[in-house]
Amino acid sequence: MTVSMTGFAARKGQGAGCTWAWDIRSVNGKGLDLRLRLPDWIDGLELALRAELSRALQRGNVSLSLKVTRDAGADGAESLRLNPGTLSAVLSALGQIEDAAMAAGVTLGQPTSADVLAARGVIDANSSESDPTAIRIAILADLPELLSAFQAMRAAEGAALNSVIAAQLDKITDQTKAADTEATARRDAAPATLRDALTKVLANAEGVDETRLAQELALIAVKNDVTEELDRLRAHIDAARALLAEPGQVGRKFDFLMQEFMREANTLCSKSQSLGLTRIGLDLKTVIDQTREQVQNVE
Repeated sequence: MTVSMTGFAARKGQGAGCTWAWDIRSVNGKGLDLRLRLPDWIDGLELALRAELSRALQRGNVSLSLKVTRDAGADGAESLRLNPGTLSAVLSALGQIEDAAMAAGVTLGQPTSADVLAARGVIDANSSESDPTAIRIAILADLPELLSAFQAMRAAEGAALNSVIAAQLDKITDQTKAADTEATARRDAAPATLRDALTKVLANAEGVDETRLAQELALIAVKNDVTEELDRLRAHIDAARALLAEPGQVGRKFDFLMQEFMREANTLCSKSQSLGLTRIGLDLKTVIDQTREQVQNVE
């Protein structure tokens, strides 16, 4: 059920006297960041696309690119349109340049009609009379197919991600069991260790309140108990497995849960008081961090 924020899809379409090609791709992100590259002559297209993408997606840095070309004319050549205003401005500028050249005694070659047509804006090679509104409607009608392919890839990536995270949770489970075993062995030896510590302190401290000292040692024993941390780790593992099977967007919940995992692992290390338990705690932190990196891709 896990969906990845990583995905890609490309598609070509045709309609309303135009052909188009677009692609959409995404990577992980804290929220939904849409970056669109669209033709600016199709009014209302960007607003409509942003609305559709926002409904379909929840998280990720998403880039969508669309290129639109008007179809060739019936004779197979591109439709051309002369822009009279621009043509007049270009010819006027040429006249001024020739007058200035003559005044300076400079001889210029005569521009050809091809030179004039090559000036920017004189002709529009893709300026058929296609209705931008009809083009926008045709493009938006094609969007669901693109999004379907895009979502399918994100779902496939999510399935692979699900397997990786599940395997990491198995490792965390094994290390939690190992920590429990190590803590139990340490707990069996704790009374003798505390008694030895108490004997040494009493032997070297005159006038010490034995009751207060015993209370302090008992407090140390409580602080070194990792039972609660292990219980919470097991609860977090159950919660993580439930999130893997939950439909919808669970990435934010997973982010928070991994922070809680790391909090318990840090506390476990700080209370370990044994080399074996410290080693297990450090290994546990490593796996949790690796899992957190994978979770960053969950939508």
